[in-house]
Amino acid sequence: MASASDPGSFCSFTKCATKHLNINYHVDFDRHVLKAKVALTIEVLEDKFSSLTLDTKDLKIFQVTANGQEAKFAMGPKHSFMGTPMEITLPFDLSRGQHVIVEVSYETAPTASALQWLTPEQTAGKKHPYLFSQCQANHCRSMVPCQDSPSVKHTYYAQVSVPKELVAVMSAVRDGQEPDPQDSSRIVYRFRQPVPMPSYLIAIVVGALESREIGPRSRVWSEKEFVDKAAFEFSETETMLKTAEDLAGPYVWGQYDILVLPPSFPYGGMENPCLTFATPTLLAGDRSLSNVIAHEISHSWTGNLVTNKTWEHFWLNEGHTVYLERMIGRSMESEQFRQFKAMGGWKDLQDSVNTFGANNPLTNLVPSLHEVDPDDAFSSVPYEKGFALLYHLEELMGGPEVFMGFVKSYIQLFAYNSVTTEEWKNYLFTYFKDKVDILNKVDWNAWMHTPGMPPVKPQYDTTMADACIALCKKWVNAKEEDLGGFKESDVKTLSSHQLIEFLSLLLQEEPLPLSHVKKMQEVYDLNAATNAEIRFRWLRLCVRSKWEDAVPMALKMATEQGRMKFTRPLFREVFNFDKYSEEAVQVFVANRGAMHPVTAGLVAKALKVDSTKSTSF
Repeated sequence: MASASDPGSFCSFTKCATKHLNINYHVDFDRHVLKAKVALTIEVLEDKFSSLTLDTKDLKIFQVTANGQEAKFAMGPKHSFMGTPMEITLPFDLSRGQHVIVEVSYETAPTASALQWLTPEQTAGKKHPYLFSQCQANHCRSMVPCQDSPSVKHTYYAQVSVPKELVAVMSAVRDGQEPDPQDSSRIVYRFRQPVPMPSYLIAIVVGALESREIGPRSRVWSEKEFVDKAAFEFSETETMLKTAEDLAGPYVWGQYDILVLPPSFPYGGMENPCLTFATPTLLAGDRSLSNVIAHEISHSWTGNLVTNKTWEHFWLNEGHTVYLERMIGRSMESEQFRQFKAMGGWKDLQDSVNTFGANNPLTNLVPSLHEVDPDDAFSSVPYEKGFALLYHLEELMGGPEVFMGFVKSYIQLFAYNSVTTEEWKNYLFTYFKDKVDILNKVDWNAWMHTPGMPPVKPQYDTTMADACIALCKKWVNAKEEDLGGFKESDVKTLSSHQLIEFLSLLLQEEPLPLSHVKKMQEVYDLNAATNAEIRFRWLRLCVRSKWEDAVPMALKMATEQGRMKFTRPLFREVFNFDKYSEEAVQVFVANRGAMHPVTAGLVAKALKVDSTKSTSF
């Protein structure tokens, strides 16, 4: 039974709240498990308190104690995606205001949904295994029994034992290392996170990692094959951090490091505190994709400091973060650049609405997630519908400086807390109390609780987009005899941002004739593009135009990296090319064992493959 206050958790948040976790992990690469012990410091919120529920998923529980005394526990029925509630009965009663330390000894499953265990072959170095976690949204419970809800915030301390040739890092400040007293072939790394944060931000990576300093409070971490490339790509990090502090207030997390993961990492980035995770698909060689880092930096305020209370309010995390990310872009580039990025975001939103269907309730800004897996609901809607609402309000309230004042004030008021849309909206009306008549004219129901595109389309400045729009129209309207008029110089003056936009515009049109995409390759040589955002759109365009030469390239890109933004649509495009549907399925099945469990599950749904079949071959 899901809790009343969070449809994604079994816990009761009115009875007790976790204040601190103390985690011990022994990382076992042979068995693909974490042998673990966690001590939860829990504050009691009601009298006659004698039992509590924790979220777990596929954990093997050995023992539970409360303040050192043995405690009885029982596992409830297993839910399809929420895991299993663990009911703990304390050997004593407690009163409101008291604390109890509940210690659980357990082991994770080799199939834990938060963890991906990579063989040496799946890494860049090919010599050592690698482990990484991805807890958002509901996966922390597969590596720590906890109150796995963004409504609960706690600090944590961790000790991690790993083979001594490997390095462990976590979403926390590094607190030293020492030889493992139990095993001289291992090292124990220690971490502390003194800022209260939700469970979904706990993160761990173990691998043959190296680091380089890229700023006064930043290092970049990765396998040695990527580390210098990453140091170059993310060299603007400190400038971005300072810009964000000017906009949103002081950065409270101390360190800001970036970890570049192996290619199977399913997201562009993940805002784990002190240690942003980034996909290697950002390493374009020209710093053109570093806006993802601006996005993750922004999460240090919106998401990590002020957090959505449940995943139904995910837009509070993502809409505000996109807004901040684009304000950083405005400061570092120009207002026209922000407008250009906002236009691109509107197209991404259109794309998501088309994929889900304009009447699908998951395209609501605030969806109901009762019995819905948040992974299935993930799309650009909370990001771009959220941004569009904030931009619309910015226009109504008096421009970027005025509205940024509200965003900063909202962050300061709700810092270290979790919020709902209702609380956000109430504060908006309080902050702009002299403009309530304008706010009352906003169609809040259409924005928040109605599926499909927003009720208002902002009029963005098209200066940077005009060249892209003109070139797109030229290709769409070209007859066979006009194809000789296209030249390499058409795209020479476009930035990589504009080239991405040009291809995105073409993807919104009917598929081009095959002769057109062949000509486009001849004059622009897009097959040679190494920028992942360009390559991804170009290959989709080719497959849609039924260019058979592009099919192996599309399937190669879909499998040699695992970022869901790229992998799922590329598989879907090939699957929709009737002649190659079967091949798309075969390639997926052959590569499934090397894919991240979340990616594999979502691609299986897209290709209508039975997702219960074994994922190891």
